[in-house]
Formats: sequence, C-alpha cells, structure tokens
Amino acid sequence: MEFVDTSVLCNLLNVPGKNQDRDAVRRELQQKRAASDLILPVTTVIETGNHIAQLNNGYERRDRATQLHKLLELVIDGKAPWVLHTVEWGEGFLRRLLAGAGTGVPLTDHAMSGLGLGDLCILAERDLYRQRVANVDVLIWTLDNQLSAYS
Repeated sequence: MEFVDTSVLCNLLNVPGKNQDRDAVRRELQQKRAASDLILPVTTVIETGNHIAQLNNGYERRDRATQLHKLLELVIDGKAPWVLHTVEWGEGFLRRLLAGAGTGVPLTDHAMSGLGLGDLCILAERDLYRQRVANVDVLIWTLDNQLSAYS
C-alpha cells in the first residue's frame, strides 16, 4: 500500500513548475500499479488543486484543472490507478495532527524544521489508515525528501 503525495500527482497532471520528474513518475506509476495498491489522500487532492489554482497562465490553469476534474471522475468511477482515502476532519484528526501524526514530533516542531502542514496531514491520513488495516506496510510515494524520511 502506498499513499500518493502531491509531488507525484503534480507530475502526473503535468502542473507547470511542479512537473520536472514527469517521465520518471509516469514510468514508476506503471510499475507500482502492478506491484502495489495506491491510495489518494484527500490532502493530496487539495494541495494539487491549490497548485493548479495558483498558476499564472489562464490556459494552463484551466487545462490542468480540467485534467484534475477528469482524474477525480475516474476515482469516483473506480477506474483510476488508486482509490481515494476518506478521512473525517474532526477532533481526533486534529489531535493526531497536533501530536505529529505518529512521528513523535509535535506540529510546531515539524513547522520549525520545514515540514509543511499538508505533508503532516498526509502522515496523519496514513497513520489513521494504518490503524484500520492490520499487518500491512503502508508507505508514501513522494518525491519530497523531507516527507520521504517518514515513509
């Protein structure tokens, strides 16, 4: 099992400025589809949508938003290479986030070391998933060196 990080999804959707590893990510996706179950965290969808919305070029912004829209429709239809991870944003999730999402380091210390809240949310989602499934190794597919340290 692998959670898909924003860095990977941005490459797959060819988001300008976030797509420098596109070819390698596309090749790796083909390998991973055969070898692992992929999970799309809600946080990855939100962060990717934000990166797209911040594009300066209106044509690119619309085109990438359309691609994200199509990809999410594939998820809904069960035709995407991953399943969507649903998570409830309630007190339990926020407490887990504040406590560092199972890393043993609280949110404020992660912020001081440069680990962003989105990455910490992905870790919290993975932590919740690990609690629901027993005896399964759950990794994070990421290009982010700091996040990969917790994978």
